[in-house]
Amino acid sequence: MTEFLFRDDSYLQSTPATVIAVTPEGGVVLDRTVFYAASGGQPGDNGRITRADGSVVAIATAIHPDGDKTQIVHVPAEGQALPAVGEAVVAEIDWDRRYKLMRMHTALHLLSVVFAYPVTGGSIGEDKGRLDFDMPEAPDNLAELEQALNELAGRNLAVTHEWITDAEMEANPGMIKTMNVKPPMGQGRVRLIRIGDVDLQPCGGTHVRNTSEIGRLALGKIEKKGKQNRRVSLVFVE
Repeated sequence: MTEFLFRDDSYLQSTPATVIAVTPEGGVVLDRTVFYAASGGQPGDNGRITRADGSVVAIATAIHPDGDKTQIVHVPAEGQALPAVGEAVVAEIDWDRRYKLMRMHTALHLLSVVFAYPVTGGSIGEDKGRLDFDMPEAPDNLAELEQALNELAGRNLAVTHEWITDAEMEANPGMIKTMNVKPPMGQGRVRLIRIGDVDLQPCGGTHVRNTSEIGRLALGKIEKKGKQNRRVSLVFVE
């Protein structure tokens, strides 16, 4: 089993690790990692694995193999020489990219507070993110909503995580904002992300420690994606 270090500290940029498997497809499995695997609309981290001899294996992304959320496979870029099982390495993420994703992921949690509709989907990018809402019409007070969003981010709210049991999650379905994606269960516990006194929801992604790190935000396009589905884009204001 791989230890997911980013769950407890999303600011860790590197870690020593040991190769515990190499998949038939050429993926590398470590005993511990700082790489987030693509899930919940957040893309997998890229970065590198440095071998004991100083050579570098470029990692293009990280994935959960066959959707198994208990495992992470580091997917090398093409043409890389793979480390051997048992080899001691150092895994390091592309921090600049990860930090942007953390800021945007946290911002989308706030967007789900300002737009009080059920969430039907989402995607997180370095400069842009979006949430799809079960929302029959676009609100006519978008300027006010954008202002409210930035006011929340500017409140310097602490972003923390905590755990509850699967049974507690089942007893509190109102915490789940996403209609089509359920929180990962079956491992005995579920991770919650709390943003000050404004939001609490299950989420396995990476986030900043304080909303003050997000920066100024602007609402982008609102697109119709179905009879009652509206896609709301969010961008950073440089």
